[in-house]
Amino acid sequence: MVGRVAVLAVAFVGLLVGSSFAVPVGGGADARPVPYEDTVSLGLTSTALRQADSPGVVLPKVEAFYSEYEFVIGYYGIESYVSEHARTGHDRQFGQPVAVFVTDYAGGDVSLDADGYPVSANGTALPFVRASETYVVVGSRARTADGPLAIPFSEREAARAFAAEYGGEVVPWERVHDAVDSTGTLSRDRFESAVAERSAWADRAVESTRGFRDRPVSVTVGEDAPTLAAAVEAAPPNTTILLPAGVYHVDGLTVDSAVTIAGVGPETRLRGDGNGTVVRVTAARAALVDLSIDGVGAVGSPERPANGSAGWSESVELAYGRGDAAIRLDGADGALVEDVRIDTPASGVVTREAHGAVVRNLTLRGAATPEDGFMGVVAMYAPVVVEDSRFTGGRDGVYTHRAHGSVIRDNEFRDARFGVHLMYTSRTLVADNEIHDQTIGVVIMTRPTGNLIVGNTVTGARTGIATVGSDSYYAENILVDNKWGMTVSGTGSLYTRNTVVGNTYGLRGSSLLPTNHVTHNDVVDNARPADSSLGTLRVWTTDGQGNYWGTVPGVDRDGDGYGERAFRPTGPIDSQVQTTTGAWTLAHSPAVALTRGLGGAVPGLRATGVVDTAPRLTPVRPAVLAAARANDTATEPEVES
Repeated sequence: MVGRVAVLAVAFVGLLVGSSFAVPVGGGADARPVPYEDTVSLGLTSTALRQADSPGVVLPKVEAFYSEYEFVIGYYGIESYVSEHARTGHDRQFGQPVAVFVTDYAGGDVSLDADGYPVSANGTALPFVRASETYVVVGSRARTADGPLAIPFSEREAARAFAAEYGGEVVPWERVHDAVDSTGTLSRDRFESAVAERSAWADRAVESTRGFRDRPVSVTVGEDAPTLAAAVEAAPPNTTILLPAGVYHVDGLTVDSAVTIAGVGPETRLRGDGNGTVVRVTAARAALVDLSIDGVGAVGSPERPANGSAGWSESVELAYGRGDAAIRLDGADGALVEDVRIDTPASGVVTREAHGAVVRNLTLRGAATPEDGFMGVVAMYAPVVVEDSRFTGGRDGVYTHRAHGSVIRDNEFRDARFGVHLMYTSRTLVADNEIHDQTIGVVIMTRPTGNLIVGNTVTGARTGIATVGSDSYYAENILVDNKWGMTVSGTGSLYTRNTVVGNTYGLRGSSLLPTNHVTHNDVVDNARPADSSLGTLRVWTTDGQGNYWGTVPGVDRDGDGYGERAFRPTGPIDSQVQTTTGAWTLAHSPAVALTRGLGGAVPGLRATGVVDTAPRLTPVRPAVLAAARANDTATEPEVES
């Protein structure tokens, strides 16, 4: 036992000599604005930016150089600049701004369009000027989908003229922090409203398919038509083609009218010849229900562009969106696949530009190894609903490609590479899925915005949830017995009310720009509570409220439920408090307390890693935490060296 404490003491000395000394950026009087695309940018939701993407619209931008951060940070909107400066830990991470520039609306002949977006008549980008030399109009009719916009001018009279026409008050830059309302940018209420909106859209899409099972039977295969293909030709729209029990050999069937093809359960089987897609649906509001499909091509040779070359996005579409599948929905808006069982070495259901298509109660069994299989459901170029389905084997359960706004909920994924894989996809709800024994449970790639990852349970993965992008919401997920529970990556996103138990590493901070809000999470019983070695210090506390790390050193003198002693889950001492006898004593030692104080005040002693300045002393979701602990039957995970 003495040896373990000695090791901790040596590690503590290493903390003193191994602190990060950030290199200040050039600033002050010599600083100059940089091209905005070269900044690390923050601010505005994907909805606001999308609506602002029209000719002439010129959004206010801020460029800030900081004393302790080597990259220039760009902000869309003065509001996002003020909000970031008010975030707990901002000064500790970035130091003080040494030069700030804003876009100058003086001389830009700027007006407001019908939606309140600022528009420049001359159609050119506005120049940057030093923020300290500007006058800012606040409270005018200028706004985006996110709320009001403050508009800066280098000339006081130009600012007054704008305020006279569009309302508002003119304030000098030094009063901006007090005058601008920046609340609610990363509020839980705003994200929960987005979850409700996406859920309601999915409910409407599902409800619109309810009547497909009630269409009158017009053709019974084997009685009124000799083959399914003949029945599809004969059946009038909005009727049902009935398939009695049996095996129906299908060679690339195309469904081009709004009919329902209905079996009587798994005893009705469509069987392809093993050389391609079995059923292709091109009609809106067509449906396949109550049947099984096998005999899908192994993958097939997707179409190639005429010139023999393709970019990354096109290559992905060719490989995933045009390969073999049991069912392909091409432009089939509002189509339904329900109560269908698929055995396939390739993809199960591929949707391309099938807006509002619904896949529900699908049972898919893919290849035994990811290398030999493809995707359970592929969604491309339009939002779809995938719900109440079960995926086993194959490569990825659900893969999306520019399918913005999709809803993937209440599914079960097992024994594949990725459970849910979002590529180039924003504003998507991934909710209440059970994901087990995958390489990654949920993975988001290619800088998306506005995704909502809520209420999922992931166990037995290398990484439970791998995040990226901005303005996203990761809430109420349960991550148990994974190597890494969840990455905290991207920018300007909210991680809250997650339960992270029994993993090798609970949370992994991996973003270059640590501006995420990480608060009200239960992170306990992990071999290491957190892991972070990239970039500057991360402060995982929001508005004086942190996370529950189990029993941690500290007291609650003011009775607010949060400890007054900062907790460092990546530190050599605090990371051992729950697993090593003697760590608690060392954590309370005068030397540690002195160094913590110096580290907060002296830039050269600001270590990398993670600090929670106000750790919770009780769990956020005690019942959920107790259940997660009870179901964690794995042995204590080992930390790799």
